Amino acid sequence: MIAKITPSPLCGTVTAPPSKSMAHRHLICAALAEGKSIVHGIADSEDIKATIGALRGLGCKISVENETAVVEGICPSDFADGAELFVNESGSTLRFMIPICLLSEKKTRLCGKARLFERPLHIYEDICQRQGLSWERGHCELTVGGVLRPEEYAIPGNISSQFISGLLFALPLLGEDSTIRITETFESVPYILMTLQVLEEHGISVEFDGAGTFRIPGNQRYAVGEYTVEGDYSNAAFFDALTLLGHKVRTVGLTEDSLQGDRIYRDYFAQLASGTPALPIGDCPDLAPILMAVAAEQNGCTLTETERLRIKESDRGAVMAEELSKFGAKVQLHDHFIVVEKSPLKPPTEPLMSHGDHRVVMSLAVLATKYGGTIHGAQDVNKSFPDFFRKMTSLDAEVELYETEQK
Repeated sequence: MIAKITPSPLCGTVTAPPSKSMAHRHLICAALAEGKSIVHGIADSEDIKATIGALRGLGCKISVENETAVVEGICPSDFADGAELFVNESGSTLRFMIPICLLSEKKTRLCGKARLFERPLHIYEDICQRQGLSWERGHCELTVGGVLRPEEYAIPGNISSQFISGLLFALPLLGEDSTIRITETFESVPYILMTLQVLEEHGISVEFDGAGTFRIPGNQRYAVGEYTVEGDYSNAAFFDALTLLGHKVRTVGLTEDSLQGDRIYRDYFAQLASGTPALPIGDCPDLAPILMAVAAEQNGCTLTETERLRIKESDRGAVMAEELSKFGAKVQLHDHFIVVEKSPLKPPTEPLMSHGDHRVVMSLAVLATKYGGTIHGAQDVNKSFPDFFRKMTSLDAEVELYETEQK
């Protein structure tokens, strides 16, 4: 799909969509509870559909209507034998589901897009090899089998927090206590705190020392109940960014005391508007594309702790540098940091490309509301925010969407 955006003044109020990160967590916890739960705030994004589909593949019954999911959970002994789970391109779904699949002796096949399986999985592979569990990896698929053992797990903290969260979902259901000890630098802590919050809401107890050790009692049971997914700071950032471009937009529907790490965008935006700051993104890598876009339009910045941007849906630092250059921006890429220089921007004279990355599309769309632009691959917003362009037009953005001819 192509999105052609013509510069125009935007004005109005927009409600933040439900948090994709929190929705994954609530759905998984509800699916592991033996009984019926209700989860409000389930957006129709590709990633959430992947998690729902994977849980259904294991045998859980889930129905969704008007952003409310009714979940009939099951115990691991009742998981479907020989289940095949399509995780699409959702890193959260894949990394959360692997330890859950390893709660059953039955083999489970997980498959998805090639780019997803290029991203690291070695943490789980090492665990499976050490414990003698089945691990068969193909080009776009992975088959696992066997039951995790309760033990002390040493997990590097400088890789995706999704590995830690995945274990936190599974280990409480084992027969004995387990421990997770974080080695090296502990990054993306807010995502772990979100997991702990949701686990507690669903009746699971985990002792966290605040530094890097988790003690997980075994023989626990997930509780059934009714839950609500809070608004998403990650996606709200795109609409609040519009105000820095001169638009009169107000974003509502966010929980002020949220544990979401991406809530820091408000502080970062203020710094971008008033100077040329150095902004660490180790705990909020999903903000990098919109921070780069805003910095290019404002006063420039330096993003630090940028290593993990290379293993997202795209190499986000590199592709944003490429696309921002079409607006006249200058970006310097380094191993551990990115410099966005203050430069006069101009309307792009060549097409903007999504590079298969939803956050790249939305960041470029924000800039295009002031400078114009045509974005190819605009359908990639469906991964996390299928209503993105509809919400933009509700603010009077001039957006034309049309399909490209399939070849």
